[in-house]
Amino acid sequence: MSPQTSLFNVAQFLLLLTTATNAATIAKSTLKPSCAPGGNFNLSPFTLQLPTGSAGDPTQISSSSLEGCSGYQDSGHKYFYTESGDGALVMKVPGSPASSGCVTTKNSLHCRTELRESTPASWSPNAATNRLQVTLVVPTPDDSKYGTVIGQIHIDDSISSKPVCELYYNKSGVLTMGVEKTRKGGDENYTEIATVPVGQSFKYEIRYEGNVLSVGVNGDALKALSTFELDAPASYFKVGNYNQGDSPSEVKFLAIEVQH
Repeated sequence: MSPQTSLFNVAQFLLLLTTATNAATIAKSTLKPSCAPGGNFNLSPFTLQLPTGSAGDPTQISSSSLEGCSGYQDSGHKYFYTESGDGALVMKVPGSPASSGCVTTKNSLHCRTELRESTPASWSPNAATNRLQVTLVVPTPDDSKYGTVIGQIHIDDSISSKPVCELYYNKSGVLTMGVEKTRKGGDENYTEIATVPVGQSFKYEIRYEGNVLSVGVNGDALKALSTFELDAPASYFKVGNYNQGDSPSEVKFLAIEVQH
């Protein structure tokens, strides 16, 4: 290899490195640490559920209260707020009802800080486009086997109280998709999807369109999953921190996008 070729390769490498660094800086600068989450993310399609309130009736925050730079975040930075350093959206859960006294819905044993798609209230899995794309970091998964649920599709409440699927992330960095076999629930089928080291940012995408459920991580090919006997029920997306264990959990979101 000639000296000129070596110099060219070094220069090319430095250019690529600089470009990558600039891209990371630009991406990071789009989130404003001074704003509430609604100033950095389009939260208009969502209602927020918190692990507080009264038994069977958790606190809910409407989309109109979430929107904008001065929208809702808890002042004590316990559950839902903007990270002061990088502007990420932080969702925390203190543990289980037994370990922390947190509040659940009447149909769940687990606490959550989670966004529920409410506009639209539900959609058909037979439609051409139903996609949830999320970039996040999970610095603290809970201590359960499959871990914290960081995204899910839920069956419309008028049909069932069960999910279509739940994407879990555990303390070993393993991402697992659980899919219910029937609308009555209680019989999830688990499929390991990928492994991402704890504390490392990654992107996932969940689709349920053309009556095909699929999931992918970090741009890899989407993996189609059986929906067994579910028969394309009206559904909606949820994204957040749905704790499945006794220990506290924390999830940081860098991007959230829903497409229909």
